[in-house]
Amino acid sequence: MKVEGQCHCGQVTFEAEIDPGAVRICHCTDCQTMSGSAYRVTVAAPAATFVMRSGQPKIYIKIAESGNQRAHAFCGNCGAQIYSAAPQDPQVYAVRVGTLKQRRELPPQNQIWYRSALPWAADLRQLPHAERQT
Repeated sequence: MKVEGQCHCGQVTFEAEIDPGAVRICHCTDCQTMSGSAYRVTVAAPAATFVMRSGQPKIYIKIAESGNQRAHAFCGNCGAQIYSAAPQDPQVYAVRVGTLKQRRELPPQNQIWYRSALPWAADLRQLPHAERQT
């Protein structure tokens, strides 16, 4: 599936081919901290299909629990996270689903790092909700 994405301000835009079956939720504490949320939703995009269309993201290198380095790309203007990948010669980009125009069509198919999942994030359907901020 071809997808198009951009940061919040529109300075960084990109496109890629993805497998909708590869959408996943990550509950690791790094994703919680970096996203400012309970988890992050990503989808794998092969490097051969990932194309930057405008702008260049800033890169932050994080050392993972495994000891491996991970490059996290974000817009230097608005701060929106775009992807993570190996810092040298990435084969796959973990694209942030929230940046994709097609995000409504990409429900998560599995979850990783569930040992770090926040217990209250498992089922939010019973919480009161509003169509807009009041």
